[in-house]
Amino acid sequence: MHKKKVLSFGELLLRISPAGVEDESAEKQPMLLYMGGAEANVATALAGWNVPVKYCTALPDNFMSKHVIDYLEYKGIYTSSIIHSGSRIGIYFLERGADLKGKMVYDRERSSFSELTTGTIDWDKVLRDVSWFNFTAISPALNQNVADVCLEAVEAASKKGITISLDLNYRSRLWKYGKDPVDIMPQLAAYCDVIMGNIWSANTLLGIEVNEHIHDKKSKAAYLSHSEKTARAIIEKFPKCKTVANTFRFDGSGNHILYYTGMFTENQHFASPEFACEGVVDRSGSGDCFMAGLIYGLYNQLPPQETLNYATAAAFGKLQEQGDATGQDVFTVTKMGTAK
Repeated sequence: MHKKKVLSFGELLLRISPAGVEDESAEKQPMLLYMGGAEANVATALAGWNVPVKYCTALPDNFMSKHVIDYLEYKGIYTSSIIHSGSRIGIYFLERGADLKGKMVYDRERSSFSELTTGTIDWDKVLRDVSWFNFTAISPALNQNVADVCLEAVEAASKKGITISLDLNYRSRLWKYGKDPVDIMPQLAAYCDVIMGNIWSANTLLGIEVNEHIHDKKSKAAYLSHSEKTARAIIEKFPKCKTVANTFRFDGSGNHILYYTGMFTENQHFASPEFACEGVVDRSGSGDCFMAGLIYGLYNQLPPQETLNYATAAAFGKLQEQGDATGQDVFTVTKMGTAK
């Protein structure tokens, strides 16, 4: 019997970053190109972990899209749900190692994905062999039309009894079309079974209360307690939701990075091991890797603590990888997660 697939829906982006001095080709080629986009990163991770996954996006009908699709298929991702429309692939420019809140520029206006409208995607066909639908808050941040497409998608998935997961990615450079996130996201979150983000994005996107003075406490126990409080508030506000995960990453003095997470499910709060390192190769895609890890554990019906440990180890490991998507395999992630 063929296992049903995870469907990841969102915009594929090409990322351009300056080459570092350690790159041998830097003198000849000062810029490096990566395949990006949060939902594509999730699909890439899941395919690498032997979860059947397909990716739905919109790409122009040109030679560059053919190369992109070839690459996705090479990674083991099903691409039959990619539609051809519009005239360009979205791009973003990112300084090496930079946080997405830092040195980053979007060039995605009038991209194929951003021009999607309701009625364009045949959701009945796309969701036919799917048991899980994943999307992020980045898509509805683009414009009202794409927000409407996301609502169309979660309504269709919900009618089919498909598990729906949402990453509360907040991008302040988006949300420029006259709507605040809290005007749009709660309607989408109401359809979701799994919600992942952090206590601050839950506040910005869903209107969940956050303690503005939490940083003053400088306490892991206080952050994890707030994680549980936020999760309970989300589940109370959106009763369909059964699992909420919150991540915490702190950049300390020098290059010190501290990372841990919390997850609330089955009326119990779980905390991950604490990970720390000196320096980061690439911050981009770490949260996507965590989302993929959550889906991996829940899809395979792993115990909650094991699921959280796996997702956290995967996200932390991604910080030491160049590019947007992880290349870690299950053994590597599991070993890191159980070594703590």
